[in-house]
Amino acid sequence: MGEDDPDLSVAEFVDYCRTQAGLLSGSVDTMTAEAEELLDEVDGLLDAFRERVDEAEAEAGSTERPDAPTATPPEPSPDASPSEESLADLEDEIERKQSLVEAKQARIAAFRDLAAAYEELADELAAEAADGREALERVVAFEADRDAPAYFPERQTVLEAASDEEPGDEHAG
Repeated sequence: MGEDDPDLSVAEFVDYCRTQAGLLSGSVDTMTAEAEELLDEVDGLLDAFRERVDEAEAEAGSTERPDAPTATPPEPSPDASPSEESLADLEDEIERKQSLVEAKQARIAAFRDLAAAYEELADELAAEAADGREALERVVAFEADRDAPAYFPERQTVLEAASDEEPGDEHAG
């Protein structure tokens, strides 16, 4: 951005930061709903697993019953009964869904952290930035440090906009 750029205002960057935080919070809400759906699916699979264990025990006359699937399911033997294979398949599906939930929870935490950091930056800019140029520089540095563009695949960040303009701006002879 060159000297002949329109005036940059601190207020615009404060609004931008708050908008980014709001978008991230909206994504958190969506991901939280998705995680809750996955957890409901896991609960349903656990119920089905328990029912199948009960059925297998009834068929075998066993009185032992595991409360939940083990961390690593035993591989069905070549002569495994259909119910053993079914249990192993259910256990694999439960573990797969639990992994998806854990990944989603990690993503939710990252989005929450970035949203909070944008809010904090907005407050700092409003209180401390001397002018729009300083606000721009701080937002660009902030977004670069946190890889913010990765969180906004459908929206251009200030970092990306500034990066698009830099080569013809500062390197012109």
